[in-house]
Amino acid sequence: MDHERKERILDFLLFVDKAKTVERAGYVGETGRHETDAEHMWHTALWAMLLHREIDFPVDLQHVLCLILVHDLVEIYAGDTYAYDTKGKKNQNAREEEAAGKLFSRLPEDLARWLQGLWKEFEAAITPEARFAKALDHLQGFSQNCISKGASWKENGITRERTFERTDLPRKTDPALADMVESLYAIADASNAWPEVD
Repeated sequence: MDHERKERILDFLLFVDKAKTVERAGYVGETGRHETDAEHMWHTALWAMLLHREIDFPVDLQHVLCLILVHDLVEIYAGDTYAYDTKGKKNQNAREEEAAGKLFSRLPEDLARWLQGLWKEFEAAITPEARFAKALDHLQGFSQNCISKGASWKENGITRERTFERTDLPRKTDPALADMVESLYAIADASNAWPEVD
């Protein structure tokens, strides 16, 4: 490896440590602390490891893990957009596209193309691996609310019915994931994770 290549890879690896500081809306248990993007990606990767053989279609686990580990890195520049933030979603794609160009250009050209390609593949959710990864992304966010007894749902007035927009993708992706969704709803219901509606 030549010196410049080494330096650019090292610079990128040191820079993306910032993912540990990008806060999401979800909370870590009942600590009152927000989950970070790094924690979210790690937990989603574990979901993939444990569920990839449970679904009815084959996926390349290594590829799924690459998609998961890259998918939220652009938020270092773009910030996290809350899943239910209608206003923030209006310019989310443009913000994240700009952030992707800025972030991945820090790498040598071949690695920049690879990581940006993974990010775009995840966003498009067309390949089996990307559909699975994106469904797990939604499931992990939902599970984080179950773990925190609905802390961010209550804080933002997100009703059970409103969460269907996030659980629809996992339900449609595979029966095993649909079954997981039902189990998570049962946990949320049992822990009174929903905001009180007037």
